[in-house]
Amino acid sequence: MNMPSNTVPESAGVGAPSYKVATRPFYWSVWRELWENRSIYIAPLIVAGVELFGFLVSTVGLPERRRDVLLLGPAKARAAIEVPYDIVAVMLILTSFVIGLFYCLDALHGERRERSILFWKSLPVSDRTTVISKTGIPLLVIPLVTFAIIVATQLVMMLWTSVVLVAHGMSPSSTWINVPLLQQFVVLLYGLAAIALWHAPIYGWALLISGWVRRATFLWAVLPVIAIAVFERITFNTSHFAALLKDRLVGFAPNAFAFGPHRGVTIDSLVQLTPGRYLSAPGLWLGLIFAAVCIAAAIRLRRYRGPL
Repeated sequence: MNMPSNTVPESAGVGAPSYKVATRPFYWSVWRELWENRSIYIAPLIVAGVELFGFLVSTVGLPERRRDVLLLGPAKARAAIEVPYDIVAVMLILTSFVIGLFYCLDALHGERRERSILFWKSLPVSDRTTVISKTGIPLLVIPLVTFAIIVATQLVMMLWTSVVLVAHGMSPSSTWINVPLLQQFVVLLYGLAAIALWHAPIYGWALLISGWVRRATFLWAVLPVIAIAVFERITFNTSHFAALLKDRLVGFAPNAFAFGPHRGVTIDSLVQLTPGRYLSAPGLWLGLIFAAVCIAAAIRLRRYRGPL
């Protein structure tokens, strides 16, 4: 049961103004997850540091390469200059997915394994608030952390490139013109939101497994899925379930973006963002319904499951 407020103690004195302070259980539950799971932001920072170090090393000889790239024409020059920035974004997005998956697999199992669930259940925070706060980590917190780290990393890359070019007597404008950071940041934030919603059933399934099994959460989460795909292939000689899994991993892109026949997978205009088509995709809502069912089941499991 949640306690909505606390009152001022009597020792405050006669005539002291009375007031109420909201306990905000959901807010502090989210902070609890950040305090207990520092890998949420440490792991992407490490990945960003490694990528940034590699980029700094690669800038040796950058002026000569830049001169050669600018001779290729506007389209090819832009694509070549954007490559390091795209790699940074893709690697950190993949890292965020892995972090979110393993966080969910340990979110409920870890507190049962360490028996800290006895302490947390003694607090005036409901099981629903606790599980929903854990759900908010991969769906909201990790995407925002990833966005901030990508933005900071790309800005450092941009500034360092400018310094190197200026030091060799070249204008840094070739970088600033061909890498429109503000536009990329809008695309990035939209893409992270689209990915998080599309992956919601994966995170919901992982939370359900975390609250259900006694050990080996990763195997329990993965092996039944693989078994179903193998069974279908052997029995019916079809791969519909495997195709469904593949679509759940990467199928957000065709709905969230408009890829032209001559653009490939390049996003060079905000016009290519198609939120209306994405939000009307049946696969998105079916996945969200499945995620909601898994989260509801995880709440019920936490209510009745004790420590391991």
